[in-house]
Amino acid sequence: MDTTQLTVGNASLEEWRQVEQWAAEEGWNPGHGDVACFHPTDPAGFFLGRLDTRPVSAVSIVTYSEHYAFLGYYLVHPDHRRRGLGPATWQAAMPHAGGRTIGLDAVPAQQGTYQRAGFTAAHHALRHCGRPRWSTSMASGIVPVTADVLNAVADYDRKCFPADRSGFLARWTTAADRVAYVRLRDADVVGYGVIRPALHSWRIGPLFADTPDDAEALFDSLTATLGSDEEVCIDIPEPHHAACSLATSRGLMPRSHTVRMYAGPVPPSRMERTYGVTSLELG
Repeated sequence: MDTTQLTVGNASLEEWRQVEQWAAEEGWNPGHGDVACFHPTDPAGFFLGRLDTRPVSAVSIVTYSEHYAFLGYYLVHPDHRRRGLGPATWQAAMPHAGGRTIGLDAVPAQQGTYQRAGFTAAHHALRHCGRPRWSTSMASGIVPVTADVLNAVADYDRKCFPADRSGFLARWTTAADRVAYVRLRDADVVGYGVIRPALHSWRIGPLFADTPDDAEALFDSLTATLGSDEEVCIDIPEPHHAACSLATSRGLMPRSHTVRMYAGPVPPSRMERTYGVTSLELG
């Protein structure tokens, strides 16, 4: 196909809801309300490829700082695959990242594609899913994320993520139907987590904590809000053995995996505090 017929431009929030539907059809299990949290983070970073006026391809490249961006939603509608529309959309969108390091989470089948584009694998992430062993208890120091602690939570998040994303967190922790808890010790944040409903389950992300005990307390408090027949999924960096042990001890089992890859220097972050990543679409 002559890809010169393709036009690539920015997508509005409403237009991106169509891309979310594509992701759901691919089995990505998007969280309810995710797109409304994602899009304002960098509205210029969401790209649609169109034939005439019909959306056929997509990619997002969200810039978090002068040094870091994250790529997601690299999709082509099934009716228009194998025509070069994906690479053409990619090439049109990539300049938005500038000289930043770019992160992404690749499905294994696409790892080679990203390697050829200059990305290098850093580690795997295992998605654990299951019906967690139910607890109605609330551990000490666990409180809801509210406006009075949000700045402290954002400061803590900056130790676990390669860039400041306080605006995103303000939306992510307060969107409808989700629960966000922080653990405090002597008034200091020692971890926080969010659980949200998704298409086929509940999803935890992020789950950041100083210690395994802090992570367990947050996990149990988040899942205590659910019924005993609800399924939960969490994406865990594979090198973090304590995080994987926590998930399996609560009845979750590995179901699938992705590969975290970077183009550019790997940004510093506290991997040992990452018991669950925030999302596979925005890092």
